[in-house]
Amino acid sequence: MEENTGVGIRVAAGIFLTIMLITIVVIITISSQDAAKQGQTKMASITTQLSDTEFNTYNNTTLSGSQVLNAIRQYMSLEQFGVKVTTGKNATSVYGTGFQEVNGIITSMNSDKEESKNSSLSDALNQAADGYINPTGKFKSYIVRDQNNMIRGIVFQQETLK
Repeated sequence: MEENTGVGIRVAAGIFLTIMLITIVVIITISSQDAAKQGQTKMASITTQLSDTEFNTYNNTTLSGSQVLNAIRQYMSLEQFGVKVTTGKNATSVYGTGFQEVNGIITSMNSDKEESKNSSLSDALNQAADGYINPTGKFKSYIVRDQNNMIRGIVFQQETLK
């Protein structure tokens, strides 16, 4: 009878330890899932910041006309992205995908088909054209975003002489 009591106590202790072990594993799993979710959120934030870093040069800065031309060449072929330039002669040209914006927010964006994209720099380089971008001119720039907070374009406005 004493042997049965000892065996019963050992079985009960084994069951108790097994339940405790399972409980600990469940608690660790739940807490690690929360940490993983927080890590994913932070990684998404860092990824967004890194992708925006490329365009920080053009956010609320003054650039030369040659820098504007370089930006046009670099970004006009991007998908769903446009570069709008207003020269001192009040001529506005859009390179890449055309867009409309109000206060830095895209209100509408043209089709991204190749035939509708402006990829010609002829007016920008022709000194007789109203859309000529003077390499030594000064241009104020800012970036524009869509409703999803994605950067979709850069706007350059030439500073006029006073």
